[in-house]
Amino acid sequence: MAAAARANKEHWPSMRVRRGISTVIINLIAICGAILVSVPFVWMISSSLKREVDVFKIPPQWIPNPIVWSNYPEAWKLLPFGRYLVNTLVIVFTSLIGQLLSNTLVAFGFARVRFPFKNVLFLIVLATMMLPHHVTLIPLFILFRDLKWIDTYRPLIVPSYFGSAFYIFLLRQFMMTVPLEMDDAAKIDGCSLFDIYWRIMLPLVKPAMGTVAIFSFMGSWNDFFGPLIYLNDVDKRTLALGLKALAGWVVSAGAPRWALAMAMSFVVMLPCLFLFFFAQRYFIQGVVGTGVKG
Repeated sequence: MAAAARANKEHWPSMRVRRGISTVIINLIAICGAILVSVPFVWMISSSLKREVDVFKIPPQWIPNPIVWSNYPEAWKLLPFGRYLVNTLVIVFTSLIGQLLSNTLVAFGFARVRFPFKNVLFLIVLATMMLPHHVTLIPLFILFRDLKWIDTYRPLIVPSYFGSAFYIFLLRQFMMTVPLEMDDAAKIDGCSLFDIYWRIMLPLVKPAMGTVAIFSFMGSWNDFFGPLIYLNDVDKRTLALGLKALAGWVVSAGAPRWALAMAMSFVVMLPCLFLFFFAQRYFIQGVVGTGVKG
């Protein structure tokens, strides 16, 4: 026993050294990967502040000299991006409200309400995730055309009020971590099913709702395919379509202005960056919480 204890004590420092070395190696690999992934982003910011003649200079000039701040207001004025911003915000926030209302209601039903064939219906909902969006694109377009919704924002907003299989799954998994005894106590106190949903469940699933809000915001903000298919009027364009139009103008211009394109790309990207950094706590809690109970 004593010999084994002495052997363990002698072996312990070497174990600590090995763990320390492995930790350092893992951190170095992570840092190298982060730097590699960040190179295009840094190059975009650098190019947005350069003169046009310096954008493609070899070797690359990472720190602009001189710094051309005027690229940003000039890029903003090339197209009516103020109008595009308003259009995008209308779509983003109306879709966000629809996603939160519809998905929390459906997830609450699957997680807390007992009814026949509940598990079968839930499997059918999950099965819709295997159906690619492009398969339903033509039937949806014909439907919206017959409803005379083409060239309006309705095809981009109304589907959000009918739920999404992924968001329903995420919220349902998080709701199932809440003890059922809370529902029974609320019923004893006179709460209806809707009161349990509104007053008890929604405050408890804020992390998962934050995750849904982040995904919904970024999906609507960056959506290019939907507005491209359903919007025809130039004044109804979103920022994604405006950015594509700006890129086309840059390429077709006699003297390409890539610095302006990079400046506008960075401006469009900023809200998504700020949203993730300020709401990442809810995002991490929501994703982790959905895997606690199946």
